[in-house]
Amino acid sequence: MLDNQFPFPDSMLDILNLDSLETLARERLDPMLYDYIAGGSADEWTLGENRAAWSRLQLVPRMLRGVATRSLETTVLGTPVSFPVLVPPMAFHGLCHVDAEAATAKGTVAEGTIFCASTVSNCSLETIAEASGDGPRWFQLYVYRDRAITRDLVERAAAAGYSALCLTVDTPYGGHRERDKRNTLRMPAHLELGNFPRSHTDAHHHGGGSGSSLGAYIHAMWDPGLTWNDVEWLQSISSMPVVVKGVLAPDDAVLALDHGATAVIVSNHGGRQLDSAPAPITMLKAVVDAVDGRGEVYLDGGVRRGTDVMKALALGARAVLVGRPVLWGLTLDGADGVRAVLAHLRGELDLAMALSGCATVADVTRDLILEGRP
Repeated sequence: MLDNQFPFPDSMLDILNLDSLETLARERLDPMLYDYIAGGSADEWTLGENRAAWSRLQLVPRMLRGVATRSLETTVLGTPVSFPVLVPPMAFHGLCHVDAEAATAKGTVAEGTIFCASTVSNCSLETIAEASGDGPRWFQLYVYRDRAITRDLVERAAAAGYSALCLTVDTPYGGHRERDKRNTLRMPAHLELGNFPRSHTDAHHHGGGSGSSLGAYIHAMWDPGLTWNDVEWLQSISSMPVVVKGVLAPDDAVLALDHGATAVIVSNHGGRQLDSAPAPITMLKAVVDAVDGRGEVYLDGGVRRGTDVMKALALGARAVLVGRPVLWGLTLDGADGVRAVLAHLRGELDLAMALSGCATVADVTRDLILEGRP
């Protein structure tokens, strides 16, 4: 028996698989807050499709290729990471744990990879940078109607040592999130928007009338008039590379690079924006082919297994981003929970690579995907 060649990390979470964490986290969270994290838009068809689409891809393993020693290391934007999994921007980690994004940053850095801090974090970007220590970090940007606010965020991120700007482009308005409207979503009173003065926090706590306060905040603050020229503007005010997050159409990926972006993230915002949009894995191959090596392509959406990571890499993704399971881990055990989630996924990827005949990430190529599948 060789099972002990692939030990998964010991943790109080006792992780069988990443999906098993959601039930445990749900028991600890206020139902309104659980719905905010777990939910999607409208009928939540896209939310479900983000998982279902992975099952339509099959891996064809290769044999006798010498996999006794393996390396999962790679680079993203030239930065070394221990394996091709990053933590995406997600709002309000304080809903899950008292240490909020500082804990997420610590757990992510401990696993040798990158956390992308959200504009609407409960911790300030400076606090997150401090928690990251010498580890790399990215900053996710929403563009505000008041461009002075946006410029200030960019300048603060540069000063705090962030190495990339991740521009989210799929949120001109908030999606039709029925769970949040039904629950009259409000941020708990003790939490603040760490990157902003108290007036922003107050607007988020009290806005929205009988609906979601987050939806009201987005409508009031974020600029729905963005164009591709704004990617060039961001590039002009900072030396940080711009990563465009939220593209699904191959033509949009090309436009992002044409206007100065260095990389794109194929994403539908976790099924939280336009319902009926396809899963990112469904569009990945077409985006990679359209980009044609001009920039790196990442995928965010529905990754729960090491085999999911394998499939994305085989179709040309440089790395994937894993969201909700990290928040479940954070809820259950803070920074250690985040680390346990990432370590578990690393173990699954390591085993999947070995069983597929891949000793390195570079060995994960498109011929591993059964042809004729999406």
